Amino acid sequence: MSKLDRWEPEDETFWETQGKKVASRNLWISIPNLLLAFSVWIYWGMVAKYIQKLHFATDGSLFNFTFMNHGTPFDEKGYRALLFTLPAVAGLAGATLRIPNSFMIAICGGRNVKFMTTVLLILPALGAGIALQDPNTPFYVFILLAALSGVGGGAFASSMSNISFFYPKRMQGLALGLNAGLGNLGVSVMQFVIPWVTTVGIFGSLGGDPYEYTVNAQTHQLWIQNAGLVWVPILAFFAILAFFMMNNLPFHDYGNTVTGVGRFLWLTVLGYVGAAVGIVLLILPWGGFPIIAKTFLIVVVAVAVTLTAMRYMTPNDTRKGLQKQFEIFHEKHNWIMTYLYVMTFGSFIGYANAFPKLIDDVFGVVRTGANAGASTGLHSAGYIFIGAGVGALIRPVGGWLSDKLGGARVTHWDTLIMIVATITAGWLCQQAMASEHPENYFIPFLITFIVLFATTGIGNGSTFRMIGVIFDKDKRGPVLGWTSAIAAYGAYLIPKIFGEQIKAGTPQNALYGFAVYYATCLVVNWWYYARKNAEIPC
Repeated sequence: MSKLDRWEPEDETFWETQGKKVASRNLWISIPNLLLAFSVWIYWGMVAKYIQKLHFATDGSLFNFTFMNHGTPFDEKGYRALLFTLPAVAGLAGATLRIPNSFMIAICGGRNVKFMTTVLLILPALGAGIALQDPNTPFYVFILLAALSGVGGGAFASSMSNISFFYPKRMQGLALGLNAGLGNLGVSVMQFVIPWVTTVGIFGSLGGDPYEYTVNAQTHQLWIQNAGLVWVPILAFFAILAFFMMNNLPFHDYGNTVTGVGRFLWLTVLGYVGAAVGIVLLILPWGGFPIIAKTFLIVVVAVAVTLTAMRYMTPNDTRKGLQKQFEIFHEKHNWIMTYLYVMTFGSFIGYANAFPKLIDDVFGVVRTGANAGASTGLHSAGYIFIGAGVGALIRPVGGWLSDKLGGARVTHWDTLIMIVATITAGWLCQQAMASEHPENYFIPFLITFIVLFATTGIGNGSTFRMIGVIFDKDKRGPVLGWTSAIAAYGAYLIPKIFGEQIKAGTPQNALYGFAVYYATCLVVNWWYYARKNAEIPC
């Protein structure tokens, strides 16, 4: 089935007689593969949550890491901050890998990329399942596995670019919204599945023994390793489905399947060059260098190293295809839309990555007063998946509304609500941190965050629809991939910023800072796209 002989979705006759069926098949196979990619990429926030739970429930006897701490155990705040490193590393690697993924489809073939991405995700899923069975596993092993999970983060850029080629311009909003929204649902699915599978020995003796811990004189068992193992057979099934049921498009110059796969692997390696540099800089101490400045500078370095590697370390035939796509860097609106898309998708994926631990750190323990450090008894696992689920499911609505009302208009009003919700969440967080009963603020905080997740989802759909209108076919795919690549650094930045603010006892400051950034996006979108006589009304 692989390569199609003809593809002209803008031709009405072709679309109705041949194109629609083929496009639909590729979309509905793309979606579960992307869903799994998000699940494996973002599960490190959940893994960190359960490692932390076992550590504190056993008085530090399990997973007692001393990484980069001169061989001594961490205090409570230090340990909580350390575990934010895992979702941050996965986020950094995934975002960096989106850069080569932004340009893969045209030179590797869409079917080839989707198949290989899902195959590679089996490695960190299986690796995590094995490593989590031993509480003495060194922390650097988890860092390595979190980095390997970045393949799932990179998948979004190539997946969205690929689907954009299958549909006519008039259907871009809905098609991209479905692919992205249901793909993003992998975060919520993962956050729902992991709390269940970790309480059951679903793999028998092959899955290893459970951990035991005691709470209120009751002994509990936890198969934390299932957080990784559960995805392995599912990934294998959908990788096979992608190989046999998806298509490469005729105008993409990938050679044959072997050549296309080879290019994919090489570009992935180059992506990991940039990711590795960023991860090393993240882990190493910088003396008295400002933490926030370091956090953002690492992104700049990782992006620069990856683009340089792609520019000078690729074969001549591959380089020619990349250079043509690199023309988007001369487009002003590529950079403007990148800035706006960071607000929407960057916020969604960053909050999703940080949310499991953030809830426990702010509401699960009393942070101040005479009972500082005491458990509040709040069980957050039953709530974690709701926000990301709402954000993912509502994304197609954002695309649909934008098809009807215009992407810039939807983005404008959506951003206003984001600002209000973020400030409100920060205030609630501040009240909780100052209270001896922070759990009393949990439900209002949860509702506010669900609203915030919903606005990130609608904004995801509206900004992607704007890109589909602003750019022509040749530039649309690379721009979609590039903007999603830079926005994905939210999966690194937000957990890292929250980790530092949790350590300082002021997580609300992170939310207030995000609200200021959203306000600048409101102005930029209004000026270039939403106001009367805007440069490009869309």
